[in-house]
Amino acid sequence: PYAELLSWCRTHPDLADQAFSTLSYFDVAVLGATATAPALFSVAMHDPTCPPSTVFAAYNNYGGDKDIRIWSWHEHEGGQSRQRAEQVAWLAKTLSAS
Repeated sequence: PYAELLSWCRTHPDLADQAFSTLSYFDVAVLGATATAPALFSVAMHDPTCPPSTVFAAYNNYGGDKDIRIWSWHEHEGGQSRQRAEQVAWLAKTLSAS
C-alpha cells in the first residue's frame, strides 16, 4: 500500500494531509493500545511490504499480552511453514493457560 499511497499523493498533493489524517484512524500501532486479547506478532526484517519499523511500532504499543517472532533473513513471506508451527505452538500454550 505504500507505493499506492505515494502514487495517490503525487496525483492529489492538495489532499495528502487529509489522507494521512484519515489513515491515522486505522493505524494498528495506535488502535492496538486498547487491545486486551493475547497476540502473536511476526516480523520479517527484509520485508518491503510491511517494514519492520511498522511491525515493531504496533507490537510495542499493543495493550494485551504479546509475543513476537522475528525472521531475520526473510522478506514478506516471513517464516512460512516455520511461522505456522510457531502459531500452533503459541496458540496451544495460550489456550492451555486460559
